[in-house]
Amino acid sequence: MAITLSPKDFATATPSWWCPGCGDYGVLAALKSACAELGLQPKDVAFISGIGCSGKISGYLHSYAFHGVHGRALPVATAVKLANRDLTVIAAGGDGDGYAIGAGHFIHALRRNADLTYIVMDNQTYGLTKGQSSPTSATGYIAGTTPSGSAEAPINGLALALAAGGTFLARGFSAQPKQMVEMIKAGIRHRGFSVVEVMSPCVTYNKINTYAWFKENVEDVTQHTEYDPTNRSQAFEVLTRTGKIPLGILYREERPTFEELTRIPKEPIATQSIVGHSARFVELQRHYR
Repeated sequence: MAITLSPKDFATATPSWWCPGCGDYGVLAALKSACAELGLQPKDVAFISGIGCSGKISGYLHSYAFHGVHGRALPVATAVKLANRDLTVIAAGGDGDGYAIGAGHFIHALRRNADLTYIVMDNQTYGLTKGQSSPTSATGYIAGTTPSGSAEAPINGLALALAAGGTFLARGFSAQPKQMVEMIKAGIRHRGFSVVEVMSPCVTYNKINTYAWFKENVEDVTQHTEYDPTNRSQAFEVLTRTGKIPLGILYREERPTFEELTRIPKEPIATQSIVGHSARFVELQRHYR
């Protein structure tokens, strides 16, 4: 008989060092609630994170956890899913981790469509290293390394994801926890690679994109009766137009997953015997010398 868990069952005893008011607290709370409401068990969840303030989140969710190096959360998460398809695999990181050093892995994870969920906490700054401009900072963003304002155009992460072949794209706001819970649940349920981007304010270094600013500049487009999240062209138009930042489940489609298209055995690697394969291992070693 399965034991029904609560969000508290997904909490760890590790104290958070996030700044009071950080948007990542809202993401963590929504994630714990989503896991509990889906009836997941900590032993069946693998949580992979990258570097940055957001990367610490893997230490605050009671599950299998792996805190990787900068920008490399997605290849690790993909490998974990291929090694044990029974696991619910969730990856997490920030806009710097995912859209800068990890941008190449992000694009290839999208086109592979492995069955995992990627949560990107976008605070539009590098909070861990004292507030430099990030890939999503607006042109003109003033920081210690860009005192005259950033000369770079910001990356539109979800538009990039759609162009690269994403099959589930959603965006939330950390001050709207109920909506975030539903997005994360839908992303985990989705059969394929799911991206849930969250506008997650940095209260210490980003004094422009604050909670008050986001409340005035976000809009849940899925509340419009004419919006169709299966219409790729409409999703791209909404993601790239000027004006308010669109929130909600913005696009979804079904297509074969990476696991289904590979010849890797379905049973977890840990359960497979290596007895009797020594000759094959020797041959592989000889081949690659």
